[in-house]
Amino acid sequence: MAEPRVLHVITDPRARGAQRLARDLHRELSRRGQHSALAALHPHPDAGPDAADTPVLGPSRHHPATLRALRRAAARADVVVAHGSSTLQACALGLFASRTPFVYVNIGDPRHWTADPLRRLRVGAFLHRAAAVAAISPQAAEVLRTRFRLPARRLRTIPNARPADRFPPAATPADRAAARAGLGLPADGPLIAWVGALSPEKRPDLALAAHALLPADVHLALAGGGPLRATLAAGPRTHLLGPLDDPAALYRAADLLLLTSDSEGVPGVLIEAALAGVPAVATDVGWVSDVVRPGVSGLLVPPGDPAALAAALRTLLAADRARYAAAARAHALDRFDLAPVATAWQELLRETARAR
Repeated sequence: MAEPRVLHVITDPRARGAQRLARDLHRELSRRGQHSALAALHPHPDAGPDAADTPVLGPSRHHPATLRALRRAAARADVVVAHGSSTLQACALGLFASRTPFVYVNIGDPRHWTADPLRRLRVGAFLHRAAAVAAISPQAAEVLRTRFRLPARRLRTIPNARPADRFPPAATPADRAAARAGLGLPADGPLIAWVGALSPEKRPDLALAAHALLPADVHLALAGGGPLRATLAAGPRTHLLGPLDDPAALYRAADLLLLTSDSEGVPGVLIEAALAGVPAVATDVGWVSDVVRPGVSGLLVPPGDPAALAAALRTLLAADRARYAAAARAHALDRFDLAPVATAWQELLRETARAR
């Protein structure tokens, strides 16, 4: 029996967490010979080179023209995969009474983005329209089951993932030096990387505050774009790189990764860094602990505390980082490599298409 035809729907063509997983999964399924297509609900001015290969359905995420285009595109597929919260509403509305079922991928922490009771009711109604809901952590699946009364049979836990071969560790000191030079970063001294959207929930301000408490030879490189960009000031030890089409070079250049978010699911940046053999200091939010094992592959601290972040960074900078790096990479290869995750996705897509 032929594999089902799949349409992946993303909010916009930017290279962010949900979009990265969608693109990677789309490419892997296509590589395996499965018919896979990718479409974005609406355009975005900050989209990078990948946007050229991503059709845009309409002017905004829930515009009537967008929903009509989504329905037409879905008619050419056997199953739709909705990646990220904005796509949930679009698919629930645009595919109402459609013959094509959709699977929703829950990326973030639903406790954070459905704190308001009315929003919780609305999101719950949309979730019940999905043929299946994929959670990226067992804990997330339990939250979805209890918070929205989703039947366990419609929930599946499939980890977030990245292609391991795209994030190789720095093989030699020369490899690391070359990565730093390519990014315009200093050749000497410890380097901490911060990768993400420069938005309030990601708390880049905490990264700057923690960095200010570290020794004078420690550098901080922030990669990303967003609404807080104008509020962040670069200094002799702080480097604002802007959005990177491929963060792999920054991971090869860095000694540690710093994540300062107030809310997360299972962040792709932590997986990418771990595959590249970069230990992390991260806030203990969402299901970050699925990737960062305290005292083994990195350290976790409470959210909103720059002093605790700085203390953890000092601890890792003084530790046997090679041991932490090896543990981080081994754990990521075991749990978050794209190849086995794509196989799990193929099983879910077959089941969903057959159930139609």
